[in-house]
Amino acid sequence: MAKRTIVTLPGDGIGKTVLNESLRVLDAVGFEADYVEGDIGWEFWCKEGNPLPERTLKLLEEHKISLFGAITSKPKDDAASELIPELQNKGLVYYSPIVSMRQHFKLDSCIRPCKTYKGNLLNFVRRTADGSIEEPQVDVVIFRQNTEGLYGGVEWTNPNDVVYNALNTHIKFQKNFSDVPKEELSISTRIFSKKATSKILHAAFTHARKYGYKSVTLCEKPNVLRETSGMMFKLAKQIQADEYPEIRLKNTNIDAQMMWLTKNPEDYGVLVAGNLFGDIISDGFAGLIGGLGFACSANVGDEVAVFEPTHGSAPKYADYPVSIVNPIAMIASACMMLDHIDEKKKADKIRNAIAKVVEEGKVKTYDMMKMHGSADVINKGAASTTQMTDEIIANL
Repeated sequence: MAKRTIVTLPGDGIGKTVLNESLRVLDAVGFEADYVEGDIGWEFWCKEGNPLPERTLKLLEEHKISLFGAITSKPKDDAASELIPELQNKGLVYYSPIVSMRQHFKLDSCIRPCKTYKGNLLNFVRRTADGSIEEPQVDVVIFRQNTEGLYGGVEWTNPNDVVYNALNTHIKFQKNFSDVPKEELSISTRIFSKKATSKILHAAFTHARKYGYKSVTLCEKPNVLRETSGMMFKLAKQIQADEYPEIRLKNTNIDAQMMWLTKNPEDYGVLVAGNLFGDIISDGFAGLIGGLGFACSANVGDEVAVFEPTHGSAPKYADYPVSIVNPIAMIASACMMLDHIDEKKKADKIRNAIAKVVEEGKVKTYDMMKMHGSADVINKGAASTTQMTDEIIANL
C-alpha cells in the first residue's frame, strides 16, 4: 500500500517546534507517511501580502490531510505596518490563515476533546461540603461550528451606503444607531445558516451515540440572540427528538455555562456551539485539564481535515536557546489525525504513553510544574520540549 502524504504547516513561533516533536512521535509509533511542508503564517504575510498562499491551498486540495502548528495574528493596523515596503499602501488586509483555510475547504466541524490526565497537578479540584478536596474527572468533547457566526468575516468600518441603508431598515438600528455618524461605526455580523448549523448538531449527536455519551449540551444564548442561537436551539430539539431520542439534550447559556463548568464539569459529555461560543467554552474546559498545553483539536470537512493544537504561536518562547513549551497538545492532535485515517491503534498507543508519563510525574514541562515561562525553568527542574517528547517515545 502506498504511503499516505501529510501536509505539514509549521506556521509561526512555537508551531514549528511542536510540529516537529509530533512527527518524531509518529515515526516512533511506526506510522509511515511522506510529509510535504506548506507555507503559511506571518512570514508570508510580510513578504507576499498573503499568509495562506495559493500554492499551500493546492497542496491541501491534493493530499487532504494536514498537521498544523500555530500562527501569529495581529490587529489590522499592526499587520499592515509589517508588510515589506513594496507592499505598503496596496490595500492588502490581513485575514487569519486558519480561519481562511476553514472557510475555503468548508471545515465545518471543529472538534476539541478535553479529558483529564490522571496525576496532572494542573487538573481542576474543588472543596466538598465537609472541607475535603476532590478531583472530578473531566471527559468532554466540544463541537464548534467552524465557518460561520462572528468569525465569518462579514464586517465593515464606516459602512457604505448600501449596507448602512439596509441596517437602517431595522427598528433596533433606527432607535440606537441612526444618529451615529457612519464613519464612527464598526460592524461585525453573526450569520448562521440552517445547513451548517444542522451539520454541526448532527456531528455532535453522532459522536455522543458512537462513544456512549449520555447528553449533548447546546451552549448558546437563545434568550438574547433570538435569531441565530434561537435557530440553533430549535434545530437541536428537532434533531434530538427525530433521530437521537436516547441522548438527552441540555440547553445552557454561554455565560452561565462558564460558571457551571467549574462547579460540576463531570456532568457534561458532548457540547455544541457556534463559532465564538465554541471557542470560548473549549478554552474554558481546557483550563480544567491543565491548560492549552493539553488541548488538541481537529478541523474536519467533507474532504479535507486539519489537525492542530489550540494554543497560539507564543513568539516570546520561540527564540529560547532550549525550547520549554509543552508538546502534548500537538502530539494529541496528531493522535486525532490517526483516528481520522483509521490508525486508531497507533493513536491509542501514543495516548497511553502520554497518560503514563503524566501519571508518573518524573518528567514535567514548566507549565506542569506551575512555573512562569522563562528561559531558566530548565535549570529549575522543568523538562525541555525535547525531553518531554523523548519520555513519551520511551513509554510507547
